[in-house]
Amino acid sequence: MEVSSGDESPLPSNNLKALASLYSNYVRNSIRSFFPISIGFPDGFLSRIVSFYGSSKRRRRRKTCLPLPLPSVTAAASLDRSSAITPEARRIFNVLEDIIEHTLQNLHNIQKNLGFWHLRAEGSSARKSYFMICERGPCAFINGTLQLIRDCLADGSSMQKLHCSASSYISERISVLASLRYCLATFLAKVYMEVDRIGEDLVKDPENSLPSLLVTINDLFLKLEASIGHFHANRQSGSSVDGSYSVPLMFAKLPEVNQEGSQWSECEIRDAINLIYENLHTLDSYLSVLVSKHRKPKKVTLYWMHYTCGAVGISVCSLWLLRHSKFMGSSDIDNWIREAKDSTITFWNDHVEQPILSIRDELFETFRKRQKGVMEREEVKLTADSLHRMLVAFSEQTIGKQFPVNASDQKMLEIVMNRYEKELTHPIQGLVGGELVRALLIQVQKLKLDIEEAMLELDQILRANEINFAILAALPAFFISLILVMVVRAWFKQDTRAEGRGRVARIQRRLLLREIERAIMQFQIYKDQGLENDAQCMYGLGLCFLDSLHCLVERHAKDTGEWMCLRQDIIDLAKPGLQTEHKLSIASRMERVYDCLLPSSKRN
Repeated sequence: MEVSSGDESPLPSNNLKALASLYSNYVRNSIRSFFPISIGFPDGFLSRIVSFYGSSKRRRRRKTCLPLPLPSVTAAASLDRSSAITPEARRIFNVLEDIIEHTLQNLHNIQKNLGFWHLRAEGSSARKSYFMICERGPCAFINGTLQLIRDCLADGSSMQKLHCSASSYISERISVLASLRYCLATFLAKVYMEVDRIGEDLVKDPENSLPSLLVTINDLFLKLEASIGHFHANRQSGSSVDGSYSVPLMFAKLPEVNQEGSQWSECEIRDAINLIYENLHTLDSYLSVLVSKHRKPKKVTLYWMHYTCGAVGISVCSLWLLRHSKFMGSSDIDNWIREAKDSTITFWNDHVEQPILSIRDELFETFRKRQKGVMEREEVKLTADSLHRMLVAFSEQTIGKQFPVNASDQKMLEIVMNRYEKELTHPIQGLVGGELVRALLIQVQKLKLDIEEAMLELDQILRANEINFAILAALPAFFISLILVMVVRAWFKQDTRAEGRGRVARIQRRLLLREIERAIMQFQIYKDQGLENDAQCMYGLGLCFLDSLHCLVERHAKDTGEWMCLRQDIIDLAKPGLQTEHKLSIASRMERVYDCLLPSSKRN
């Protein structure tokens, strides 16, 4: 449908968001009647202010967005700083950026909800039935349980009916969101292609290019209205969504006066820009209502049973703690706190403080222990020398010849043992006048030497392992500290988000790059088959994926110094006129070259 810019859309009084939109239009028109455009307000100022307060849900503006496909990045970046650009030209560039940004945000929202429903559709029948009963809130749980009991008592086919209901519920939302994604992606592709086609003239001669561009954008809005209206008419019959949004989308259109003229007055240009902002606001309001009816359940709705059990558990624990607290005259909690404090202090002393002190003493008292070890070794040497002298004297007296100074103790011990065995044959004679006593004393000296050497080696082993024993005692505290550090590190890095630096974030970005490659190939397939609308839809989806990649890798790429090259590659992938082979080669190079897109195992 097409209406003039001054007409109001009849909205049902029972729809709060439609009433909010109607009220915002009324307030905007009233303010504009008091403050004409010619007094100097910036273009779209009043529209944006009223839209902010009239909309029930305001999106937060993102830091970055896919750049406009202008002939040169340098020229595009200098548009806002150039004093030669007229205010109308600067405003039209702002309009184009807002159109692309709002469309991309709507596409991201639809894509996120559509991905959720696709995951539910791929699940088993039991998983779908569980979702219908347990993941749609308490009311759905009660109603679904009652309906399941009624069907079971009626004909016994309750589970089959529940499976069919779940499949229909999920498929309807997939159908609605997929149709909206198709329309918006096609609209985005047409706007982007039109800006790319007329970009050279916009940079060089914006005044003569503005009228035709404004007319084209208005026509694209009307075509979007027709495509969504066709979809809206088809889904009126058989829709099972409660509270379905029944108000059709209606955009305002440019007046018939001087649409094809080469020169427009400043007032006409401002009115056309304001009209585009009105249409953009109307589109946002319509989509916010329609998508909210088919969006995925909120996290609190999906996990309401977990939260309920958690709340019940916390309540029971609170009552139990209250029962053992001072409020009920019990000292159990104080005793537990005291025991926990004592256990903590004991653990700290046994596994942290004492091991650290032992390691410190072992490291800083090495010199003192070395002096003590030298003294012990000298004592052993004195015992060994005394034994050697005793062996030499006994052997020389027994054999009757002089031994050299470096004679072996082992040979002399053999002489002692032989003499000892001979004396044992006549022990009394050996004790009175023989060499048995001297042989016994030499063996006692040898035993003393062996004991001292063994004790010295054992002492050296124990001293060498003192630091190991201290480390073993500190291992429990070390492992606890390591676990805490890993938890804090994971919380700070937030690897589950695609903007992070961990393995999960890299996987998500690489999967997004794979979706871009698939959209590029599918675009070429549809184009070769002559399916122009489908090809434009895939091109728009490719722009949506490129915009996500542009936002996700910016911070990481700036830290590594590769943002300028990566941004240029993303812009090249978004160019409509670039060959498909070149785009695929660029995507392959991005996957191999840039650090933020490399798998974790291939990083240096």
